[in-house]
Amino acid sequence: MHGEYKVPGGKLVVVDLDVQDGRLRNVRVAGDFFLEPDEAILDINSALEGAPADTDTAGLKNRIDVALPESAVLFGFTSESVAVAVRRALAQATDWSDYDWQLIHAAPQPPALHMALDEVITTEVAAGRRPPTLRVWEWDAPAVIIGSFQSLRNEVDAAGAARHGVTVVRRISGGGAMFAEPRSTITYSLAVPEALVSGLSFADSYAYLDDWVLAALGDMGIKAWYQPLNDIATELGKVAGAAQKRMVGPGGGPGAVLHHVTMSYDIDADKMLDVLRIGKEKLSDKGTRSAKKRVDPLRRQTGLPREAVIEKMIDSFRSRYGLTRGEVTPEELARAQDLVLSKFQNDEWTARIP
Repeated sequence: MHGEYKVPGGKLVVVDLDVQDGRLRNVRVAGDFFLEPDEAILDINSALEGAPADTDTAGLKNRIDVALPESAVLFGFTSESVAVAVRRALAQATDWSDYDWQLIHAAPQPPALHMALDEVITTEVAAGRRPPTLRVWEWDAPAVIIGSFQSLRNEVDAAGAARHGVTVVRRISGGGAMFAEPRSTITYSLAVPEALVSGLSFADSYAYLDDWVLAALGDMGIKAWYQPLNDIATELGKVAGAAQKRMVGPGGGPGAVLHHVTMSYDIDADKMLDVLRIGKEKLSDKGTRSAKKRVDPLRRQTGLPREAVIEKMIDSFRSRYGLTRGEVTPEELARAQDLVLSKFQNDEWTARIP
């Protein structure tokens, strides 16, 4: 069995192993990380050798920590990342390069249709009828997108939304409210097979699926990092927030993961504050006293037009994993339009938590 795990912001950890009589055998750890002393790699292998195959990540990490000498220095990886690679090997997890990725980047569409397309496309990936897909959104109207479990009236100032012509929609994933305007926001979705994140914890899957965009920002000269649980941050402030939804496959089999991200290109903070109810508790949790200071737009950090930032992100993804241009099929669009009418433009859904 073979497992790989790219540490977010770090190095690649590779594990090859066999399972015999329910235990790990012939364990070989490798990667482009740094480790001192040199022979500590043998200690890691020995720590994992013979471990029960159902040992969880924490248990595997503990075995490695106990076996390593106090003088050991791990750079670019951790004992936990080795444990994750083992679990991914046992789960027969796939890698980004195992797939033929498809790009969808269409003309501007209504907020409710974007919500529906996320659901339909991820369902299609779960069913194996569509390849893993990167969809870059274009908005035809300003919107507030609230999380699946948020209270509508607690998050949105209805008068402010009406005053600024902002459409309010509820997405199928959890997380917090996002403020989006057509020329000020960059939004994308990844619809990926569950196998891509097999062996990862829920939190680790966020970092893993965000790693490519951190690299893309790095290509533009921005040092960015994953900030648990679901933010992308830079030295100047937060630039993006992510959310996820897991979908079960046909017959309860392996499904797919929807991972979508909203990035602030050039946010109108005053308008955002007039539309969103951002409480003091949320601000204090982020270590700041002003919502304006929480977000630092990409326009200022890159100096590039919005379209150029998007193209550089797409090019970065393509250079790493390959990417073929595609489109929403007529059948997918018809199903999404039905969902708009029956769900995403329906008060029963949008105000399901008043």
